[in-house]
Amino acid sequence: MRNVFYRASSALARFMYGRNGSDQLNVALLAVYLVVCLLRALFVRSAAAAAFFNILTLLAAALLLFRMFSRNLVRRRAENARFLAWWSPIRGRLAGMRQRSLDKEHKYFTCKSCKTICRVPAGKGKIEITCPKCGEKIIGKS
Repeated sequence: MRNVFYRASSALARFMYGRNGSDQLNVALLAVYLVVCLLRALFVRSAAAAAFFNILTLLAAALLLFRMFSRNLVRRRAENARFLAWWSPIRGRLAGMRQRSLDKEHKYFTCKSCKTICRVPAGKGKIEITCPKCGEKIIGKS
């Protein structure tokens, strides 16, 4: 029995040799596929809307499989690099927002002119903050 699984995994590894496999863009496509499937299951009541969501899921699955089994590694890596260049700043902002929401010891202010985020200790009352980047004054309650 053990030999069967080893042979199957070896055959799959040989098949995937020289192919793109999974990367960050494929993971994002899989997430889009799952979200569209969930939306269809929860909210769609009409046949036209169901057909639209079926087409979306089919397109996402086809693109995912095409990218995964593609042998054109240069193009797939370029696509993934463009996706990461677009996604990384968004991911960083989301991570920063999450971290700031968990930090209960500090209050965060955003400078209106340069959009710099300034951190001050919480519970100090009404304070005036000078932006370290542009020198703009920010007045707020910590």
